[in-house]
Parts: sequence; C-alpha cells; structure tokens
Amino acid sequence: MPFVATDDGVEIFYKEWGSGQPIMFHHGWPLSSDDWDAQLLFFVQQGYRVIAHDRRGHGRSAQAGHGHDMDHYAADAAAVVAHLDLHDVVHIGHSAGGGEVARYIAKHGAGRVAKAALIGAVPPLMIQTESNPGGLPIEVFDGFREGVATDRSQFYLDIACGPFYGFNRPGADVSQGVIWNWWRQGMAGSAMAHYEGIKAFSETDFTEDLQAIGVPTLIMHGDDDQVVPIAVTAELSVTSVENATLKVYPGQSHGMCTLNAETINVDLLDFIKS
Repeated sequence: MPFVATDDGVEIFYKEWGSGQPIMFHHGWPLSSDDWDAQLLFFVQQGYRVIAHDRRGHGRSAQAGHGHDMDHYAADAAAVVAHLDLHDVVHIGHSAGGGEVARYIAKHGAGRVAKAALIGAVPPLMIQTESNPGGLPIEVFDGFREGVATDRSQFYLDIACGPFYGFNRPGADVSQGVIWNWWRQGMAGSAMAHYEGIKAFSETDFTEDLQAIGVPTLIMHGDDDQVVPIAVTAELSVTSVENATLKVYPGQSHGMCTLNAETINVDLLDFIKS
C-alpha cells in the first residue's frame, strides 16, 4: 500500500487514482479516506486525479503517539502533496478535514492550490469562548472524550445511528450499511489519536488561516447539521475568506457527502469547472 513518511517519522497512508487536475480530499474525525469513496469514484470518472489520505492515527496510517494537532495534520497533508509533486490542486475538506485544509493552505499551500471547498467544516472555531459566545460549551467535547475513553465502540455506533447522518430525525431513511461503514472506519483508528484529536478540531482557532486563503472557496453546509452547527461555523467562515461562497443545503445533515452524494458531487464539479 502507498505510504509517505513525515519529517517526524509517521507513515501516512494515501490512495491515488486517475490522472488530470488533482483533487485532494481531507476526511473528518474519526474516519479515514474511505469516507470519500463516493466522491473519489465520481471524480476519477470525470477525468480528475483524486488523492485522499488517512490522517495520522486514523485508518491505515501509523498510530503515532504524538502530533495530534492541526499543525501536524497540515504538515502531513503537505508531505503527501510534496511526495506526489501536486500542483494546481483543489483541496476539499469535511468537518475536521475542513480545518486541516484551511491550516494547510495558510502554512504550506503557496503556489500549489487552485481552489478549496469546506464541507460541514469546523472553522473558524467550534468551542465557546469569551470572544466566541455562540460556540459549543466545552462540556460537549468533554462528552466526546468520555465516550472515546470509556466505550469507544458503542459511542461511535451511537454517533452514526444518530446525529451524524440525521438518522435520529423522524421519518429518516436509515441505512445500516452507512452506519456500520462509519463505525468500521472509526474503530480502525487509534483511540489515543481520536481522543487528542477532539481538542484539535474543537479548540483550534482558524480565523487567521481563513483570512490567508486567497483562492476561490466554496463553503457547503447542511442547515440541519447537528454535529457542526452552521451558525457558529460556515456562516462565520464565509465572512473571513476573501473569495468565498456559502451554499446552504436545507434539511441536510453532517453526513451529506454520503447521503446526498449525487447533489454534492455535481455542485463540487460545477465549482471546480467554474
């Protein structure tokens, strides 16, 4: 399997299919590059070169005991970009992966990035602070930490069965396959990486990273996202990125890239071609 070694010795798994302009996908917590399968298959058939990697401690990448923060995540993405010598790249990030995209572009993307898309993404800042009163209380993320530390398997099943895909909503069309695929991806990763990664996606302030993005950016968010609420994330992020557009999906969940792939994929393709 293809791996690249980072400067601090962590083996990062990646998948790469096709040829043409590269599109690189950055997954959310606590998943892996497999969460992008619906997008990878679609875009490779549209004539693009698609790349997706497993974040350190996630999926098939090494279960490193250190570096579970956005600076390392961005540097790891940069290692994959450099290894494959990618240029004119469209970077697409979901949830925590949206934060990774913002940090990567700000710190490592000069001269290599064509466009960016942030989907259900965590920037600018998830946690409630004095300067971010609309954020989520730290108790929400402490609950995540407790779930990972005490019964990670059941906790992940509860997330997939409930708020992630909106399967807890009345009349939801529940897919057991989608639930188990989410659980499978989560359980493949490291409990330590997932535990420490909660701080990374919830407490990192991406405001300056967003302000440093100089390429066209599409921000996509479901207005029924129960995991990353739109009011504290996308609606604020669009005001910080110079050349950004916000597209809101009525009634859609945090997992809309999977449940509504046919819509998301076409909208991404239109944005990339524009």
